[in-house]
Amino acid sequence: MGFRRHGPFQVGDQVQLTDPKNKRHTFTLKQDGVFHTHKGAIPHSDLIGQPEGSVVRSSGGTQYLAFRHLLQDYTLAMPRGAAVIYPKDASMIVGMADIFPGARVIEAGVGSGALTCFLLRAVGPEGHVTSYERRQDFADVARGNVEKFFGTEEDGPLANWRLVVGDLVASIDEVDVDRVILDMLAPWECVDAAAKALTPGGVICCYVATTTQMSKTVEVIRDHGSFTEPHAWETLVRDWHVEGLAVRPDHRMIGHTGFLVTARRMADGVTPPPRRRRPKGTTEEL
Repeated sequence: MGFRRHGPFQVGDQVQLTDPKNKRHTFTLKQDGVFHTHKGAIPHSDLIGQPEGSVVRSSGGTQYLAFRHLLQDYTLAMPRGAAVIYPKDASMIVGMADIFPGARVIEAGVGSGALTCFLLRAVGPEGHVTSYERRQDFADVARGNVEKFFGTEEDGPLANWRLVVGDLVASIDEVDVDRVILDMLAPWECVDAAAKALTPGGVICCYVATTTQMSKTVEVIRDHGSFTEPHAWETLVRDWHVEGLAVRPDHRMIGHTGFLVTARRMADGVTPPPRRRRPKGTTEEL
């Protein structure tokens, strides 16, 4: 499925060129194509047949390092209908929601398709992702982005991806799915539908932007009665400057982008054990 991820560059591959100032340019290789920059032109033929990690020189003399782009680079540069999930959050969703090869996953709120790409790669060809999106314009952008990254099967769209334009609660028809990922303004409205779709042991994961959304989501999942105690957190990423003895945190960092809330589906008819709270005035766990 999709474009080749290794071996020499071939026609149809998407190539990422990085200049000495770390500015990146991505394009698709064509037989007689030419990539133009303000530093000069680079014929595609200079790249076709070369291994990844090669250096090419523009007609103006600037050197560029050539690789196939990483998924994180692609999602940050893709055309957007809605805001994309940052790679740090998409990676946490894949890891902390335990998206595994062969999993059946429902995603609601496809946006521009960034998270969809991460989910499809994680489930692999044996898994399946169904994406629900209320807005047709967002769905069209997402389809274009996903199919550009993965390519399409010879007989049509990706076999392990279904994109549904419609509301999750009104349109959902899956049962016994392994994971439900909700990226929307009011994920608490879909908690009951998610509970009905999830297999026992399955994971619900919600991505929200504000503390009020996070609080509402946690309380609704907690009160539903079908899930374990929800876990809420955020991820902060800080780069480091490392050059000789000059080793320090970078001046900029990717701070708050959103909160994640996860919980697991319990078996039908099971009552969750009562939560044990800290006694007032103490900090020790009971």
